[in-house]
Amino acid sequence: MTSSRPAQDSGGSRPSGPGLAVAAVARRLGVAPATLRTWDRRYGLGPSGRTAGSHRRYTPDDVARLLVMRRLTLEGVAPVDAAQAALEADVEELDRAQKSGPPAPAESSEPESGSSSTADDNAARPGRAHLRALPGGGQGGHSAAPGSSSAGQNASGKVSAVVDAALAYDQSRCDDLLRIPAHGDPALWWAHLLEPAWNRVAERTVLAGPGAVPEVVLATAALHALRSFTEAFEQAVVQNGGPPANHPSRMRNIVLIFAAPDEVVPLSAHALAAALTAKGKTARIVTGPASTRRSLELVTMVRPAALVLATTQRRPDLDVVHAVHEGFPDLPIFVGLRRDDAATEIPLAAQVQRVRSFTGLLHEVLAVVSS
Repeated sequence: MTSSRPAQDSGGSRPSGPGLAVAAVARRLGVAPATLRTWDRRYGLGPSGRTAGSHRRYTPDDVARLLVMRRLTLEGVAPVDAAQAALEADVEELDRAQKSGPPAPAESSEPESGSSSTADDNAARPGRAHLRALPGGGQGGHSAAPGSSSAGQNASGKVSAVVDAALAYDQSRCDDLLRIPAHGDPALWWAHLLEPAWNRVAERTVLAGPGAVPEVVLATAALHALRSFTEAFEQAVVQNGGPPANHPSRMRNIVLIFAAPDEVVPLSAHALAAALTAKGKTARIVTGPASTRRSLELVTMVRPAALVLATTQRRPDLDVVHAVHEGFPDLPIFVGLRRDDAATEIPLAAQVQRVRSFTGLLHEVLAVVSS
């Protein structure tokens, strides 16, 4: 699930070969080539290999992720959630997908993502399988949405409700749907609820009136949920005899989280900080302008245990990563990047790691600050 380099260079168990063209992969999966191009454009599930003529080719890992995607969509999982699961699939799951081959389409299956512009917005219908537990989630065949008061409500339905509330500019409803319970997990909340909802809203073309921005409604509710959860968690720590958040003993092992310079609302950075807080760690998010010089000053002042670049952008500006690594070569740096074509811009060093998923990013940082 995590790797510091693109999949074809990672030395995995599957052989790398010349790769397959889109038509060959489409035939294997039983979908139209246009569907594969849509999955590549929308979710980053595209070919990562290249031939001598610079033609893009699907590697075995690419095909395995598409097999996971295909199987989940046939089970009734919303395409955006299925794509997330495919991107976060670990080596064992990819091996199983390769061995099992393409699934047989069910008679009641819905149109492919490439054949309908509204396919990503279709919720699971009666008679279809509910959303299974995604990687990093709970055990069992069905997954309740994090923060939901009803264990029977599936995650895909909760995501649709959040999207509807944001598009209706219903701030109160969005706040209620995104609230994280006292014993909730911000990491699962992000992976199963907020990120899928954010992606769906971002894909919508909306004719809005003055001051009406669905993304602002969603971002406001998300930040409020994270702030409320973190404040309640810190109050519980103090009530149980622990030190407050700003106590020197908790500031010695701090994680410094940067967002991409052009990311207006760095939701993933805030979600990661809350997830680390829920694990008893201390994290701070760098907000506002952060030039390379200012970033070096912050690292010198804070002396973090690790630095993270958390972003949802496909090709973020990595100047901060390069500058901090040059100035502090022993500092562990983690960069969240899902797309392999952007990973080549990361410094080639043992202390600088590329991580594919939010869950993987959290686990890698925890491993460093807990050691």
